[in-house]
Amino acid sequence: MKRTVTAAIALTVLLAVSAGCSFLKGAGNAGNIKATISLWHNFTGDDLRAQTMRAIIQEFEEEHPKITVQVREIAPDEYRKRLKESAKSGNMPDVFILWSGAMTREYAAESLIQPIDELVDAYPEWRDGFLPNSLEAFKDRGLVYGAPMGLSPTSILYYNKRIFEENRLTVPKTWSELLYVIHTFNKNGVTPIVLGNKAGWPAQSSIFSTLADRVTGTEWLMNAARQERGVRFTDPAFIDALNYMKQLGDSGAFQEGYQHIDNVEMELKFARGEAAMMIDGGWALTNLAANASQEAMNEMGAELLPAIPGGKGDPNTMAGVVGSGMALGKNVEGAAKEAAFELIYAMAGPEAQQRTLESNQLVSYKIELDKSKVSPIFAEVYDLVNSVSLTPVYDSVLTTEGAEALNDGLQELLEGGDPKKIAASVQDAHAKALGQLLGRVPS
Repeated sequence: MKRTVTAAIALTVLLAVSAGCSFLKGAGNAGNIKATISLWHNFTGDDLRAQTMRAIIQEFEEEHPKITVQVREIAPDEYRKRLKESAKSGNMPDVFILWSGAMTREYAAESLIQPIDELVDAYPEWRDGFLPNSLEAFKDRGLVYGAPMGLSPTSILYYNKRIFEENRLTVPKTWSELLYVIHTFNKNGVTPIVLGNKAGWPAQSSIFSTLADRVTGTEWLMNAARQERGVRFTDPAFIDALNYMKQLGDSGAFQEGYQHIDNVEMELKFARGEAAMMIDGGWALTNLAANASQEAMNEMGAELLPAIPGGKGDPNTMAGVVGSGMALGKNVEGAAKEAAFELIYAMAGPEAQQRTLESNQLVSYKIELDKSKVSPIFAEVYDLVNSVSLTPVYDSVLTTEGAEALNDGLQELLEGGDPKKIAASVQDAHAKALGQLLGRVPS
């Protein structure tokens, strides 16, 4: 379904009143809540969104002097690993960043999180202001487990206009054109595509998710993720997608040492004009806005990944997800739960959504963009995203183990690995984890 981000609503923060709801007693008299809660987040960088979210947390603490917030800041590339380690021990934070899709379903199945329907229903206009399927992305068995905080198209082809002009090239629209510009840039001593794949997920989320959809189509992926209709990750369609990814590695598309830098350094390299292209998500925009010069920003353009010849997927798409949201840990209750709800609303409510958008971060909330308050490249991406449909990101539909196997496999693939062996490893890891997960879910 096409995600439209342009409808406007009045951003009125309502004081909800409803009998019998314990949270609303706190919401109506928030200043009297006295509690200590823990908060885990990954807003550690210097990008505008991270600065905005840290400011919101600080303002919350100042406005709620009786609520003590024990904040734990974890770097983005370490966050999921640290949260997973904590989940294994059952020691969940009270409020924390959770990803939609597979991660939400897994944590709900393990009873590591509590539903937040009580909070969502307390503010009907906030609840109804989310884009279609946004809250649904955080649902499991009909219950909402996360308050959406953003919209994350993951596969945008950013390009440097000046470098393309200097090399007398145009932005590639087809796979053969992409391979041609890669060859030409290498011949001219220019890095074709900058990549920072130290954490493993950028190659999967930002490149392979869209590339593979171009090859297999979305229905194939959903059947494979559910292991239904005899569809498996060892199918020829998936191996074909891996072979296209392998072509990028074999063609010298990426700079040396791409596996040793993270996505933030990748974005900074692109901002400094050290590569002609970068395939990255919408989250890059807030980092670019904070760190790139105005001249560099003016040189940036955005486009879709090229079409694949004979592919079953729609080329007028890009991979994307609702992304992360605020979740409630399993052990929070009483006054701490009321305080946690207050904090979740502060970080994901209408005012926070507006401030997030103006920090050059797309949101899954109905807000009209004032383009005078954002960078030119953000406005261009905003329009691009609104012109296409979003397809699934692999790590949003695979099990955690399946996604990790794919991340590791793509690292190996780009270094010359065997697509068939990598496909088998993804199939084995995902099928085993899915079987265990389904075995734990109550009927």
